[in-house]
Amino acid sequence: MKAIFIRRYGGPEVLEYGEFSDPVVGSGDVLIKVAAAAINPIDIMERSGLTKDFKPVSFPGVLGWDLSGTVVGVGPSVVGFSIGDKVLAWAYHTYAELCVVKAGLLAKVPDSLDLVEAAALPLVTTTGNQLVSVAAEIKPGQTVLVAGAFGGVGSSAAFTAKELGARVIAGVLEKQFAAARRLGADQVVALDDEDALNALAPVDAVANTVRGKTAEQLLGKVKPGGMFASVTGAPANANDYPSVRVVSYVFAPGRQDSPRHGPGCELGETCDPDRTKVASQRRPRGP
Repeated sequence: MKAIFIRRYGGPEVLEYGEFSDPVVGSGDVLIKVAAAAINPIDIMERSGLTKDFKPVSFPGVLGWDLSGTVVGVGPSVVGFSIGDKVLAWAYHTYAELCVVKAGLLAKVPDSLDLVEAAALPLVTTTGNQLVSVAAEIKPGQTVLVAGAFGGVGSSAAFTAKELGARVIAGVLEKQFAAARRLGADQVVALDDEDALNALAPVDAVANTVRGKTAEQLLGKVKPGGMFASVTGAPANANDYPSVRVVSYVFAPGRQDSPRHGPGCELGETCDPDRTKVASQRRPRGP
């Protein structure tokens, strides 16, 4: 098959396009002909070697975590998927014509969703789901501020929090304020408006996707005993708030500790039409 791979760490110049060994289909596996693969920050980190100490690339290696495509083969014990199904997945080695994925990490793409655009959804939407349901441990009736709610991860976090029965405040940039209302949040606040941020009442939890000064300010808005769950690491002033539980979250597909865990459960939720409105604005790349 054709694939994009690397033989060493470095900048974009280390990416090569050429022949690569076809993946092997095992028990519980589904073989996907890739229609599109999205590019995420983790791809750039892996390519440049920033993750080599804890997740080294085996050279030559194919990168990529998101895909959409068509089922062209199924392994033993696979149920629920057949050749010809249109699917999306949070997988690995997705910069290729073919990719093998465990059936439990697949979801079918509805006819209403463009197959290429579907590749933009898996990682960001599943991460947002887990940020709220696993890391922040949101309960019905709590108030949660989702920082960066207009992004892919943030919008998924906002939808999940609403489904869990929380009161949701969408934190966005002032220029995104009007468009962010379609997220269905109970309140929208401009994080780059100092007066609005200062006037914000304390919250039970923050689901955070931003960095720097804004993250530090939001930490101060969490009630004592509350939760600050973040995919960008702990704010620099975390030690100043010992009564707030700060969780730097590492996301993973199909986590066993997710209350939404199950074959394709989290990914199936990403295909909800409302969820795709924001996240699918990320334009994926074809194979």
